[in-house]
Amino acid sequence: MNLFHRVLRLALAGMFAAALAACATQAPQPAAPAMPQYTSPITAQQLVGKWGLAAYHRPEDAARTEAQARQGCRQPYVINAGPGGGFMMYLADDSSPSEMVSKQVGTGPIFIGLPTEPAGAKSDREVVRFDGQILVLKWLDPEVAGRYGTMVYVRCPA
Repeated sequence: MNLFHRVLRLALAGMFAAALAACATQAPQPAAPAMPQYTSPITAQQLVGKWGLAAYHRPEDAARTEAQARQGCRQPYVINAGPGGGFMMYLADDSSPSEMVSKQVGTGPIFIGLPTEPAGAKSDREVVRFDGQILVLKWLDPEVAGRYGTMVYVRCPA
């Protein structure tokens, strides 16, 4: 074997070893966490829009609060579509909206909350009523519920 072939073989072997070493030193990419799949009769498209918002602490104030929520359309609470197919709403005490989803397991209650948490998580809100025009949500965290009450959203006219 002549000198040229020996140098060529050594060069190829060196390139192969370098490529193999580069593959071995790269850390594997972590898999994206699996997002739970929920069923719910409430879709993001049904919630996107402008809503009047008010809240009550005593059940006997529900009807009056609904009327107050209608007045809230002067300065509406806006629910936008989320980048992941959900909708953007505020968590308690958070100054930035987070992407939420409507969550239901089987025929159980419907919750609104973060898609990464199970249905009925402490930060969720339970859907008390939804008819397309009125959405009533109750916070599951008792401390938050004590401060914010039961939230009444009334869809604003277009």
